[in-house]
Amino acid sequence: MPALNRISVDIGGTFTDVVLSSAGGLHSRKVLTTPQAPEQGMLEGIRQVLADAALDPAAVGMIIHGTTLATNALIERKGARTAFLTNAGFRDVLATGDEKRFEHYDLDLEKPIPLVPRPWRLTVPGRMAADGRELTPLDLHALESVVDTLRTQAIEALAIGFLHAYANPSHERAAADFIQARLPQLALSLSSEVCPEIREYERFSTTVANAYVQPLMARYLKALAQRLNDLGFNCPLYLVTSGGGLTTLNTAARLPIRLVESGPAGGATLAAAISRQMQLSQTLSFDMGGTTAKICFITDGQAEQSRRFEVARAWRNLKGSGWPVRIPVTEMVEIGAGGGSLARIDRMGRIAVGPDSAGAEPGPVCYGRGGAMPTVTDANLTLGRLDPDGFAGGRLRLQADRAADALAEQIATPQALSLAWAACGIVEMVEENMASAARVHAIERGKETAPCTLIAFGGAAPLHAVSMARRLGMRRVIIPSGAGVGSALGFLKAPLAFDAVRSWRHTLTDLPLDQLNRLLEQLESEATDIVRGGTPEAQLQVRRLVDTRYVGQGHELSIELPNEIVSTATLEQLKERFESRYEAQYGLRIAGVDLEFLTWTVSVAANASVGGIDAALVSSTTAAPVSASIPASAVTSTPTRSVFDPSVGDWMAYEVYDRAALTDTSSINGPALIVEEQTTTLVPAGWSLCQHATGHLVIETRGQHDTP
Repeated sequence: MPALNRISVDIGGTFTDVVLSSAGGLHSRKVLTTPQAPEQGMLEGIRQVLADAALDPAAVGMIIHGTTLATNALIERKGARTAFLTNAGFRDVLATGDEKRFEHYDLDLEKPIPLVPRPWRLTVPGRMAADGRELTPLDLHALESVVDTLRTQAIEALAIGFLHAYANPSHERAAADFIQARLPQLALSLSSEVCPEIREYERFSTTVANAYVQPLMARYLKALAQRLNDLGFNCPLYLVTSGGGLTTLNTAARLPIRLVESGPAGGATLAAAISRQMQLSQTLSFDMGGTTAKICFITDGQAEQSRRFEVARAWRNLKGSGWPVRIPVTEMVEIGAGGGSLARIDRMGRIAVGPDSAGAEPGPVCYGRGGAMPTVTDANLTLGRLDPDGFAGGRLRLQADRAADALAEQIATPQALSLAWAACGIVEMVEENMASAARVHAIERGKETAPCTLIAFGGAAPLHAVSMARRLGMRRVIIPSGAGVGSALGFLKAPLAFDAVRSWRHTLTDLPLDQLNRLLEQLESEATDIVRGGTPEAQLQVRRLVDTRYVGQGHELSIELPNEIVSTATLEQLKERFESRYEAQYGLRIAGVDLEFLTWTVSVAANASVGGIDAALVSSTTAAPVSASIPASAVTSTPTRSVFDPSVGDWMAYEVYDRAALTDTSSINGPALIVEEQTTTLVPAGWSLCQHATGHLVIETRGQHDTP
């Protein structure tokens, strides 16, 4: 049955991961990304997995796709010629922002340059009040000059953002109708549709970002769908959103800003599913690929979610140095640390790694594709951790001599180090960069890393996972089955979902319950229509949340509402939930202060992933707790490889095991390497590995080596 055959594709900065799930099992491939035409690498990977499974395109029931195309367009500023239309007097909101400084004492601080230059920020008279009342009618006559400017400047996309459009969108819609009638080819994004929430800077910034990438994404998705159809794929194409759900092609083309973190969200979805399956209450998802590393806390089997995200942080990777967008997003930290991260000697004579990457073109030096600067992959190869003949299943032979030459020229000779210690320096720096990012993320979230289990996946993560765990005080690491293509596997677990959001500000004491229930019903209907459009037969799961704060405060906590008609009793429950959460996070309750509700969200999702998921990937049933699964028997000795071990300062014989040959009774003491086609797991001395009944590898410290 075609519905059983599903393909997921994750296009990353270096590799494109493709997974085929069918009745015959899982087939996966990693192919180099083709940056100038991302669909080429995707289609090549699809061709390979279909050949592996002996299937035709017509046998595929669905394709699930995550892409960094929207993110890259924002970072590289390669989007459409975009203009912005707003109320008279508010032309410079995009430039002034929220007036916060991300580096307080830097007198030369430069804020991110808006996507829309000032001459293309246009205004029109008209004004709504915060409660939705019209204060000044929209001046339609003034829109004639706006149309003239859009036409003469060859504008491709227009973002429309009026004050308080979340409360009354009629002015935005009237302006859109007026302009669209005269410029039918112009792509339009309305803030009342993209981000109907308070705080005009974030709302305007999100709408502009959506408009900026909309023509590019619409063309890409339309062309991709046509190309797939021409090749014989007669199945739906779903896109992965930043919140970890799936959405339809039409919704993705209309709201492409919701796709900016689609790949990393898939990895967090996989880690959350494994946490539930293995009954782990606190885990840390660690996804390290060729270009970036992503870290996400998973609590009680759920990845943390947020509604605020920054794209294109351009200055020291500091929070506040990018453009804010308000979208449903998986809460994580992402840094430029991957296998392709470039190493150099900085101005102070230190080894520095990243955030820039060799990417897929030219790639690390050892790929033999023209790279000249050493990377993390080159360092791991020089240390003996990678098999030059077995990398990517032998389809990409690594050139160790070229890696060694680049390492000697750029790092070892300037630092008067041996090749091995120079490579160790690169690995040490990239691991500490990632561990530091995890520590900061933990502090910002009010979390601790030590009680967590690290779930590591991605092509590079298993090599660095135990070292990361040790630096963060953790005692257990899990390497999932199929870790090398973890995000693409996570896509197969994602449900079709949509979040409908609306800002509607009231206090607890003056909240009109009839109006609130109508609003929630309207939001649920809006989200349900989108989800039903992609999977008409699925059972739906509904969650309702509200951003709540004490009156007078400037930040909110998201509190879940019961799925019932809101009554006075419901509000009492809501108050207790908020104050309990507030006390847990800040250590107190504030007596005698009213609560204020700002933004209401209704999330609708299909109860299970579209079309189900293979039990071999992540079973829906829970397994025995991981702590009870360590077997006593050891695996028979295998071939060895000479690996440089910095803990002893010398080359050592590491036993090498084929992951496919391990069984549920396998037990391995480090030092050892576990090899598979798409990644390699390093088990250092003092740590033990076993294969859990689920097929995942569990690595635990044996005692004295467990200090960070």
